[in-house]
Amino acid sequence: MSERELFAQVPGRLGIDIWSDVVCPFCYLGDTILDQALGRFPHADSIDIAYHSFLLMPDLSDTPVDLAELLSSRHGMSRDQAVAMNDSLAARGRELGLDYRFDLAQAVSTRSAHQLSHFAAQHGKQHAMVRRLFRAYFTEGLNVADHGVLAGLAAEVGLDPSAAQSALASEAYAAEVDTDIQYAGQLGITGVPFFVFGGKYAISGAQPVEAFVQTLDTAWAEIVEGAVPDPAR
Repeated sequence: MSERELFAQVPGRLGIDIWSDVVCPFCYLGDTILDQALGRFPHADSIDIAYHSFLLMPDLSDTPVDLAELLSSRHGMSRDQAVAMNDSLAARGRELGLDYRFDLAQAVSTRSAHQLSHFAAQHGKQHAMVRRLFRAYFTEGLNVADHGVLAGLAAEVGLDPSAAQSALASEAYAAEVDTDIQYAGQLGITGVPFFVFGGKYAISGAQPVEAFVQTLDTAWAEIVEGAVPDPAR
């Protein structure tokens, strides 16, 4: 199965489609919570995960801007309020073992990062690539719009950095990014993260791990095992 196929289901396996953005702190949280849920799921080896592109700030350029100032101007809050909001998210992240360094974050366009995600999908490395992009942005303060930086990150997850950089330079996966965004609009997705299990069951946001476990159980029983769901549940 191509990781880029939407809602593709393989007999005996369950597909999870995830719309996210690598500069979305809740996406990093949600992805980590899903990993925890899969750790409690007996059929985790039979799960296929596909990431789909979503641009939280489509108007940003490849030139970094200060994140706190950006949040302040866009949400009508003071810089101190923006910093306090990020500090609260960082505290939540620490509970999951994540190291948010919002003071280092460089807010940029994520189009190239999403193209790299699709490039990685073609080589079976999308999950690792997305996780590496999250850490690069949120912990290391790297510019995830810089093609040289992205090629280096690709190499770290076992991809050919020259091929990755060529794909980025030619925008070989630009159409895939646009298709994901258009499909998100058709599905009515206005915020991320957004998870779809088996093309049927959805979770929006970084919900508690129990919500993911329950949805995994329900989707697996109905879609993979063919059990009829109990309407009383």
